[in-house]
Formats: sequence, C-alpha cells, structure tokens
Amino acid sequence: MMTEPVTAHADTTSAFEHQQYAHCESGVLSAMLRAKGLAMTEAMAFGLASGLSFAYLPFIKINQLPLIAYRMPPRFLIKSLQRLLKLPFKFETFRNAEKGQRRLDELLAQGKLVGLQTSVYFLPYFPPAMRFHFNAHNLLVYGKDGDHYLISDPVFEQVKRCASADLQKARFVRGVLAPKGLLYYLDGPVATPDLKPLLRKAMIRTCRIMLHTPAPFIGTRGIRFLGNRLPKLTAKYPTDYVRRYVGHVVRMQEEIGTGGAGFRFLYAAFLQQAGQLLGDERLIAHAKGLTQIGDDWREFALAAARMNKGRMPVDLPLLQQHLLKLADQETVFFRELLKLIK
Repeated sequence: MMTEPVTAHADTTSAFEHQQYAHCESGVLSAMLRAKGLAMTEAMAFGLASGLSFAYLPFIKINQLPLIAYRMPPRFLIKSLQRLLKLPFKFETFRNAEKGQRRLDELLAQGKLVGLQTSVYFLPYFPPAMRFHFNAHNLLVYGKDGDHYLISDPVFEQVKRCASADLQKARFVRGVLAPKGLLYYLDGPVATPDLKPLLRKAMIRTCRIMLHTPAPFIGTRGIRFLGNRLPKLTAKYPTDYVRRYVGHVVRMQEEIGTGGAGFRFLYAAFLQQAGQLLGDERLIAHAKGLTQIGDDWREFALAAARMNKGRMPVDLPLLQQHLLKLADQETVFFRELLKLIK
C-alpha cells in the first residue's frame, strides 16, 4: 500500500477535502498533514507514532466497566508525531465553555483546520446505537454555517453538520477522559521529513510496548490478563452483568475507531509501507501475519457479540481460549519483528 498522493495547498478551510479514515485520531492527523501539503497515509501516521497497544485497566471505569484499549491513550498519537516530525501543533483547553467556543470561532475565521476531542454521546450525527459515554473521539472542524459547525469526522463517509449547542456538550462533558474543551491546530508550515531513519525506531518502540511494558495489564501480558480474568466473573457477578461485560469488551474492540482487529490491520499496512520505503521485502511479508491476527480478533469479537445478544450461551472459557491464543500470536509476531529490525 503506497502513500496516497495529495495536492499541496494553503491552510484554508475552503481548500479542505474530506476523506474517510479507519480511526479518529490517526485520521485527523493524516487529514491535517494533507491539508498542509504533506502526503502521509493514516497507516504511516499510526505506525510512526507507535499507536498499537493493548491495555486492560480494571481500576479505570467507563460506564461502570473496566477500560479496555487496543491502542495507546488519547492524544498519544498526536503528541508522538509532533515530537518525531517537529510539527507546529498548538493545544488549548478551557475551563469556560463560552471561551472555548469563541476560540474555536476565532481559529476558523483565520482559516485554520481545528481538531477537537469530544464525547461520542453528544454528537447527534452518530447513529443512536453507537452513542455512548466515550470522551476521546477526535474530529476536525473546517468551517461554520450560521449556528452549525461543518465537521469532517474521520470515521464517516460524508461531512457532517453539528449545532453549536451539541458540539459544546460534546467538548465539555465530564467524566473519564474528559476533553476539557481541547482543541488543536497546526500553527505554521510543515516540512517534508525523511521518514527512513524514523521507521526502525518507531517499530522498536511498538515492540517494546507490546512485549516489555512492566505492568501486567499492558501489551500481550494485558491480553492474557483479561483472558484469565473472564472465567472468574461468573463466581462474582450475576448473569446480566457478565453478559454486559462481554458486550463491553466487543464495543471497546470494534466500535471505538477501528477497534482491536482494525488497529492490527492498520499497523500491518504501516509495515507494508515501511517495507516499501526501506526496500525490505521481509517487512512486507511479515505484515501478513498481523493481518491474520486481526482476522482472529474479529472471530473473538463475533463469538462475544453472539453471547452478548443471547444468540449462543455465555461461554467465558471459550473467550478465554481465544484471548490466550491471541496473546501467544502477538507475542510471537512482535518478537519476530524485533529480530527483523535489530
């Protein structure tokens, strides 16, 4: 998969062209860089920023259920790429919602593309089934028409309109990962970097995150942690809670951006592009293994979704087997990747 061609143009909202992406934060990154004339695929942005991960955090709750993540935390991708490529990002948060809206309007009047962190729940253009209290969804605002903002949401095929009152709620919602009105934009020119020296470091960083993070709930150890935790739920909680827990795992996997499977596909695309840039066919071949792992994540999600919807009995040992197999597969994959690039 080659880097997508784009035409360089000025940083003006009138020149902005919407494009659908797989995931919100990496999509926003790619779109903002494209608008500055730097052709960078979403997969390259995701891989350079070392966005792939896994985390099972039972001590952080979302809707009374543990936080489960298949990528690095919100803002990690943007901050990592900012440091790596020396990007002129500016970040602003606000205690006062009115000030936050005024600042957004000022930046739009200057022709800026503005990234926002928002809550999915308060964005009315999301289908009702997808609206829940997740406060780390990234989107781009490229203009305003009366009392409605013009939004390029990376996970939608078409641009959207959102009333100012709804966007205010989405920006200033409270709770876990509260955005605090966060907005960000590129405040200056973007240089075209030489990516080749950066690729190896980025891949090593991802391998270390997946294999060598000391905490037992991060990386491949985190996948095993969750797998071994699942069968214990039936002894502690009623059936309804267990079914809701299983549904929560699927929702965090498949409905937040690209989810567990999609992030694996995205990183596989990065490895293919890295192999092409470096002239290393081994990376291109190795990427196929991660695509298969992504397929296996989807098999796990399908089984869990059927259990959640009552289409098959809740079988936590079966889900445990899926997760332990995935943990083994990802351990082998990233160990082999580390050998290839060292």
